[in-house]
This record gives sequence, structure tokens and C-alpha cells, in this order.
Amino acid sequence: MAQKESTGDGSEYEAGATAEGGRVRTDDGALSTALASPLAEHCTGLTPEQLLAAAFASCLHHAAVEAATGVTDESHTVQVKARARLARDPDGRYRAEVRATVGSVGLTRQQLTDLARGADRLWPFPSTGEPRHTLTVVPASAVTA
Repeated sequence: MAQKESTGDGSEYEAGATAEGGRVRTDDGALSTALASPLAEHCTGLTPEQLLAAAFASCLHHAAVEAATGVTDESHTVQVKARARLARDPDGRYRAEVRATVGSVGLTRQQLTDLARGADRLWPFPSTGEPRHTLTVVPASAVTA
């Protein structure tokens, strides 16, 4: 379960995960699974694009449920579907594309539009406007066995 830490501006949530030896696991052990890779076709497990789709769907779902409170009293019916695609650019670097849909039972097209826009405004990876996320990649100080 994610750690919750209260701050003056609201709440912060934090979780950690480690991938090594063909497996990924969260620090709390709630998720532990084998990894698959197109680079190692003999491996079975979840692929990076599956995990990316699941992470984006769960994060956007949380925002959509929160946004739904202003649109419907049926927020428990909110559904988010995400598809992630990883591809290589000609220079060899990976590129990620994620597409998501937000839906809920019994809403009009306008209400669905309002719900999707509201969720997109709340979460840290908006499709329009300025993103509100930071990614930092640094070398580990030491890897322990």
C-alpha cells in the first residue's frame, strides 16, 4: 500500500518498486511478478507496456473517481481503459504512447466529456497544458545483493 504523508498543501502518496533478475516487486510486496521482454522472448510475465498501461489506468482512475463527484453520484461505476505502446525511434531510443478512455454508467456524452476533462485536469500527466510530474534518473550509489 502506498505511503500517505500529509503536507500543508494536501496529501502526498509514495510507493517504491524494484526490478531485477526478471522480476518486479513493490517495496511492500503487494505486487510481485515476473517480467517479460521482447529482448528475451523465452521470458514469461508482464511486459513493460502492460505495466505502463496498468499504472496509467490506475492513476487516471483515481482522478476520474474524484472528478466524478462533480458529475454523478455513481462514481463507483467509473471505468478507465488505457493502452500503452512502446516503440523505438530511428535513433534507437524508446518512445511511449498511452491512450486512455474514461467512462461511467448512465452519463450523457456531455457528462462523459466533463468527466474525462476533469480527470485529465487532476492527474499529473494531462494530455493538454503543462505536465505536473518529475522524472529523475540517476546512478545508484551502490547495488546490494
